[in-house]
Amino acid sequence: MSKIPTTVITGFLGAGKTTLVRHLLSHAKGKRIALIINEFGDIGVDKAVLAGCGDETCREEDMVELANGCICCTVAEDFIPTMTQLLDRPDTFDHIIIETSGLALPQPLIRAFNWPEIKSRVTVDAVVTVADAAALAEGRFASNEAAVDAQRQADAMLDHETPLGELFEDQLTAADLIVLNKTDLVTAEQLASIEAVLRAELRPGTGIIHAQNGHVDLGALLGLGLSTEDNIEQRQSHHELEHDGEGHEHDDFDSFSIRLPKVSGKDQLLATIESTIRTHDVLRLKGFAAIDGSPARLSIQAVGPRVTAYFDRPWADGETRETALVVIGEQPLDHAAITASLNGAAA
Repeated sequence: MSKIPTTVITGFLGAGKTTLVRHLLSHAKGKRIALIINEFGDIGVDKAVLAGCGDETCREEDMVELANGCICCTVAEDFIPTMTQLLDRPDTFDHIIIETSGLALPQPLIRAFNWPEIKSRVTVDAVVTVADAAALAEGRFASNEAAVDAQRQADAMLDHETPLGELFEDQLTAADLIVLNKTDLVTAEQLASIEAVLRAELRPGTGIIHAQNGHVDLGALLGLGLSTEDNIEQRQSHHELEHDGEGHEHDDFDSFSIRLPKVSGKDQLLATIESTIRTHDVLRLKGFAAIDGSPARLSIQAVGPRVTAYFDRPWADGETRETALVVIGEQPLDHAAITASLNGAAA
């Protein structure tokens, strides 16, 4: 029996992983795909965004959500049992896609494919890291030592490698392919500079492709056949070299959810979100909103101060119309102040 190929899609918070997965499911060309989604936070936003977008290629019952826990920290408890259950189903899959949390280190997950329970039945087709071109152009975090050193010279408070920089470095180290997303938001000169910085950090042979709104041809991402789990030792991360492969903690990050009633207007809500993010240095905000007088649900995604929103579907009959948001940032987040600020948009 041939192994089922699995694509691991990782990347920093808000880089566009879910948008990329949605595009892949919508253009699966008849492939039967199972999806494992790992979120950081207790409101399952990503599954709600993806549900139904693939129709028969990825039915909602083929989507498994591992919420409120980093997949790389819960390999034995959550990932292996989940993968075993998928593989034991009588209806087989052509491909499996795993969308990791933006805070996940990919290496422990890749190593898990060598566990006896699943090794003979599934293989890592490729590890795809999604990078946000616009965020990199804005210098929101450093991706190499030279950039960190430059910031050290400017600010003595940065006399160490930041958690965000280390996380991004580890995601680059694990990658077989980089999807440099949101290239429409940067100039040609910025894009060339970003790509040069990335290539200096990547292992030889790692590919880079450009994307806008996560639109990448299916053939460029699926069916690469790299069996990445067989050469994991060639991509040791900064973290693993420093901690000898031991598990990591997410004490550097904080996440909480907030629920609001209907809000009076879309523009007021988005302005309040942007102001709150700037004031409290929120890294990532995502969720859904009920706008007073609107029959449709507003989907919201924010990376730093950039906020995007669109009405994704009508509210279902009997569905509670409320605003549910997940807030993610570095420790410590002021939960009370952020909640009070966002409540200012309530109708």
